[in-house]
Amino acid sequence: MSAVNLSEVIQKSEQHGVDTEALEYDLEALGIEFHGFDVGMARLTAELWTEGSGLSLGDRACLALAKRAGSTAVTSDRRWTRVEVPVDVRLVR
Repeated sequence: MSAVNLSEVIQKSEQHGVDTEALEYDLEALGIEFHGFDVGMARLTAELWTEGSGLSLGDRACLALAKRAGSTAVTSDRRWTRVEVPVDVRLVR
């Protein structure tokens, strides 16, 4: 998981009243690894922008990390399956 996406998870969790003090450790215990967002990731994320796709910065950060890692992007956002992206996408619901 990109640090950008971790930030989104923390923010949305706090909006719903979840105590996020140790959230990243809980996610790590589930096997999730965190990756920094550096200049290379910023460029790759920017390259994934297309007019009208509706993909947010967080969406594109996730897709960019999956592309860099040669892995599958996991999401619950069906929009990702309606736009052309350079990685495999797996819907979780």
